[in-house]
Amino acid sequence: MTQLESAKKNIATPLIKKIACLEGIAQASLLKWIKEGRVVIPNNKKRRIRRPCGIGYKLRTKVNANIGTSTDKSEVSDELKKLEVAVRYGADAIMDLSVGGNLKKIRKEILKHSPLPVGTVPIYEVAVNAQKRKGNFLNFSLEDILDTLQLQAEEGVDFFTIHSGVTKESLMALKKSKRVLGVVSRGGAILASWIAEHKKENPFYEYFERILDIAYKYDITLSLGDGLRPGSILDATDKAQISELKILGALATRAKKRNVQVMIEGPGHVPLNEIKRNIFLEKKFCHQAPFYVLGPLVTDIAAGYDHISAAIGGALAASYGADFLCYVTPSEHLRHPSIEDVKEGVIASRLAAHAADIVKKVKSAVEWDKDMSEARKKRDWKRQIKLSIDPQKARQYRASSKPDLLDVCTMCGKYCSIKLMEKCMSS
Repeated sequence: MTQLESAKKNIATPLIKKIACLEGIAQASLLKWIKEGRVVIPNNKKRRIRRPCGIGYKLRTKVNANIGTSTDKSEVSDELKKLEVAVRYGADAIMDLSVGGNLKKIRKEILKHSPLPVGTVPIYEVAVNAQKRKGNFLNFSLEDILDTLQLQAEEGVDFFTIHSGVTKESLMALKKSKRVLGVVSRGGAILASWIAEHKKENPFYEYFERILDIAYKYDITLSLGDGLRPGSILDATDKAQISELKILGALATRAKKRNVQVMIEGPGHVPLNEIKRNIFLEKKFCHQAPFYVLGPLVTDIAAGYDHISAAIGGALAASYGADFLCYVTPSEHLRHPSIEDVKEGVIASRLAAHAADIVKKVKSAVEWDKDMSEARKKRDWKRQIKLSIDPQKARQYRASSKPDLLDVCTMCGKYCSIKLMEKCMSS
């Protein structure tokens, strides 16, 4: 049985029990939310995850880190170092987006070394194989798609991003739109090009039931990709995006009926004043399915600082109900990310998730801030450093300055407000 199937029968599997314990919630509540499709637990039956996570309603907001090779950078060792950094700094899940080198070998190594759930975008491997074998990355068939899905499922991939909402119908909406940037999703662009080239419907949509067969067999969570997500704030919440979202909502219902866990991917580039509406529409059209957002980035001008733009949008989106934040690194739009980029992206996204969890009244988040405030009141520097989201950096900053008084910092010195008021209130 899948986790969803077990929940429908009110059976708390060991994995469900573990997630309930990790989140500090009642098993009965978790079973209810999984049954309703409001929570998913990505975990392929073929794989035992050391650090599993639940994603969705009333749970801690989770963070995903993308790694993987490019056509220019394809060293497996580099990607494993990025994996290590992502895990060390608190990512909850990993996606392998590799398109360069030996994809099967890279994926095998990531699955072997990752203690976290691992996701992929199978259309990447389908296209890369078509280019290698036939000299045209659009020259692939339904069987090529199904074979790739089966292969990755057997290897242990925990969740698939599939762009089933890029259809003839949604592309018509795109053609009628006046977008600044058409399709910025790599997977979405590949499938849009395939539809135009072959004059056929998207196989991921037309043969969705066959994809569900594989997902059900291995209990793979489907992440229904937003191939028509806006790549500019000027394109946010347009008819093309909403057309795709409605299709994804219908597909999510079909998946849940087949006992396949499903979440929905979202934008993208969205100005601050449209984020709340985007969350509302996803929850409405997709029947409260967990929402997995890329950022969202709230401005288009932050090249080199897109992790900050994404953290601003991610904090707001999660506070309104988004459940899963895909990190954005400083190198977004510019280059293949470095190990340091991965670290910066994870920390920025985790800060956004934590800020939202305070709004959501997640007990562990509020307690964390309470502990830090008490440590600051006591000027307990060791504890402050330990409680920091990046203790190593906090320790380096503290060590880099030498205050005259050891219980204060060099910003205020003897004029430390906390110390002054402590003396004032005790007199």
